[in-house]
Amino acid sequence: MIGSTYEEITKGKPEKSLTQALKKSGGRNHYGRITSFNKGGGNKRRYRIIDFKRQKDSIQATVTAIEYDPNRTCRIALLEYADGEKRYILAAKNLNVGMTVMSGEGADILPGHCLELRNIPLGTLVHNIEFQPGKGGQMVRSAGTAAQVMAKEGNYVTLRLPSGEMRMVHYTCRATVGEVGNAEHENEQLGKAGKARGLGRRPHVRGVVKSPRDHPHGGGEAKSPVGRRKGPVDRWGNKSLGERTRKNKRTNRFIVRSRHNA
Repeated sequence: MIGSTYEEITKGKPEKSLTQALKKSGGRNHYGRITSFNKGGGNKRRYRIIDFKRQKDSIQATVTAIEYDPNRTCRIALLEYADGEKRYILAAKNLNVGMTVMSGEGADILPGHCLELRNIPLGTLVHNIEFQPGKGGQMVRSAGTAAQVMAKEGNYVTLRLPSGEMRMVHYTCRATVGEVGNAEHENEQLGKAGKARGLGRRPHVRGVVKSPRDHPHGGGEAKSPVGRRKGPVDRWGNKSLGERTRKNKRTNRFIVRSRHNA
């Protein structure tokens, strides 16, 4: 087992006013039927309300704590604004307690500050990037990730995403400067089955050991080859290896270079 040291955590319990209940579904829909398999159990959690929009402009905020968030891979930072309001943001790398951050045009190019992409210099690493202006950050939010500002042309800024994809985003979309913290998360290993159950992951049974009525890979007197006809498939017969799932032709024009060709 390889775990985290949690040495950067400065506060144990979360800010109660910034949390809400998180109900588990067990993979079941509103009819009670399992639609997402191998889910269940898990430790009880409360959801931390994160400020992904960062629209409180020109007001300085002080980082009062770095906290653990069970709902995501990175750490979160508790901000206290000059007017007394408190909010959570994703903790950027090298963002420590006592530092000040700001959003809007007057913000510096320092970790944790949030600006529109048109005000961020070329070559800068950013995270928590919006797809649409004012909608809130949706891209590059997991631990240790960062996108790089590569070019500016007209109303669009070209970013190189962690997957290697080159994508254009409108220049009024906001992004937070810096890399997401807790990059060591990728080195963690669960080490035992009970740790997976605490994360809400139930055992996964391979299709090849099932009967033919339960899975297309099942059957046979011994170990049978997977995908005799068209390659590996899921329990319903859909391709599960190498089949591309993106079907949004409307936004294809914003992708300069696909991650498959990176």
